[in-house]
Amino acid sequence: MEHAFAFDIEARDRGCAARAGRLRLPHGDVQTPAFMPVGTQGSVKALSQEDLREVGAEIILANAYHLYLRPGTEVLEQAGGLHRFMSWDRPILTDSGGFQVFSLAGLTKVTDEGVAFQSHIDGSRHFMTPEKAVDVQMAIGADVMMCFDECTPYPATREAAEASMRLTHAWAARCKNRWIERGPGPQALFGIVQGGVYEDLRAESAAHIVDLGFPGYAIGGVSVGESKEEMAAVVEATAPRLPEGQPRYLMGVGPPEDLLHAIEQGVDLFDCVMPTRNARNGCLFTSQGKLNIKNQRHVTDFGPLDPACGCPVCRTYTRAYLSHLFRAGEILALRLNTLHNLFFVLELAANVRQAIRDGQFPEFKRAFLESYRSPAGPAPAAGAVPAAR
Repeated sequence: MEHAFAFDIEARDRGCAARAGRLRLPHGDVQTPAFMPVGTQGSVKALSQEDLREVGAEIILANAYHLYLRPGTEVLEQAGGLHRFMSWDRPILTDSGGFQVFSLAGLTKVTDEGVAFQSHIDGSRHFMTPEKAVDVQMAIGADVMMCFDECTPYPATREAAEASMRLTHAWAARCKNRWIERGPGPQALFGIVQGGVYEDLRAESAAHIVDLGFPGYAIGGVSVGESKEEMAAVVEATAPRLPEGQPRYLMGVGPPEDLLHAIEQGVDLFDCVMPTRNARNGCLFTSQGKLNIKNQRHVTDFGPLDPACGCPVCRTYTRAYLSHLFRAGEILALRLNTLHNLFFVLELAANVRQAIRDGQFPEFKRAFLESYRSPAGPAPAAGAVPAAR
């Protein structure tokens, strides 16, 4: 391990709240704004760790709930932590499992003390407390750990959202106490703001979590069914209330237009399964928007997927070949599609960082979205998409 946690803001855009920085973690530095590929079970689906390095991933996300169930913290501790277990020498952030409580509601029972749940793998019964969530993440060896929270469902009445928020606050205090009791060491613990779509609750939650004091802060409970307008309002209401000098993380958000909006509000970190899940379903990002490789018109299209993209897939293979692989059910289709989609999002983040350093983020955002939202058609010639790098 190189060093403990630190966050430095290196540039601010003159036209908005966007900032470029550097997150210093035990397993290396992460340039922000940054997108974290999701490797729920210690693996980003369809890719190897060598692939992740090639496309420029500086940090990945793993999930404590899933790793606790399989392979189990005992195995991970014997292996020397998740980094050694999966042969990944760059930073890892772990989600505590609060979202799984939300998504697997039929198998869980939430109480003030914690969550009783039944394993979706073998039906075994478990009880997760805030303290245990911290213990599990420490055993995993994550560079950044998340507080155990309750992800407020959508829709939720104001009363239900408030009750969920207060439970999250109580659990956050218990997580912090456990983290301190165990000796924080090099692992950072982030607090999570909840409150549903209610801006006054978001303001209250942000104030409470910030008052507890954490190295970084996350906006949780978004992208759970609410409209884009509601999500945007939550980000706009919450991000400015988080400390200026600490990292801000928007959980579970991946569409390029949503990333750019959040970056404009001063958000630094993102994760989402969408780029990899879409790839496995044949939906690919291009500089002129999303493309379905299953469409008939790609069967005899011998041009690159996106001439404006410099990823290994676009440099090597044609749309026709990618279409053939997907239609034939070849495993290679999943790998190449995922490689391209992750490169696209990570390159977008890199270009955003440069645009912020140049004081050109609003202009970059406008030009990118104008191209990305253009009518469907062949990808533009190389150089047609604004690139800040």
